[in-house]
Amino acid sequence: MSELVDHVDEQDRVLGTVDRSTAVRDGRLHRVATVVCRDPAGRILVHRRPSHASRFPGRYNWLIGGAVGAGESYEVAAARELAEELGVRAPVRFVFKYLCQGEIGPYWLAVHEATVDGPVAPLPSEVSWHDWLTETGLTNAMRQYPFVTDSLEAYARYAALRREDGPGVN
Repeated sequence: MSELVDHVDEQDRVLGTVDRSTAVRDGRLHRVATVVCRDPAGRILVHRRPSHASRFPGRYNWLIGGAVGAGESYEVAAARELAEELGVRAPVRFVFKYLCQGEIGPYWLAVHEATVDGPVAPLPSEVSWHDWLTETGLTNAMRQYPFVTDSLEAYARYAALRREDGPGVN
């Protein structure tokens, strides 16, 4: 089954619709929405992808997310991905977006935040392990374990914004 996404330009304007696999194969810009999941104590959910996953097998990530569907907003896609991958329904708040020159090609990456107050039920095809880490714990884990490369750049941008805005931003 094909996953249709908006093909966009360098200003994130829609040029047309394309199958996501075609967008990745041909290096066409498209959109990805992600969510930083925090618990009420401020810890961040970190997870490992299954070893059989088609993208980033066995790697760690601090973001939940995926492709923004054709005609879908970043926020709607972020909330959908949160529900699909973790079984959680929670409001998402847009934080920032940037043009990511990622491992699978260029794409617009939007980062959102959500407070998850309750249990998560990760989708086994997306998450093989998860835990809640402090920001210090996450930074240490990023030095020790193989993280999705794109998530490392996103974290550097996220951490810089938090330093600018103060630690209460979430």
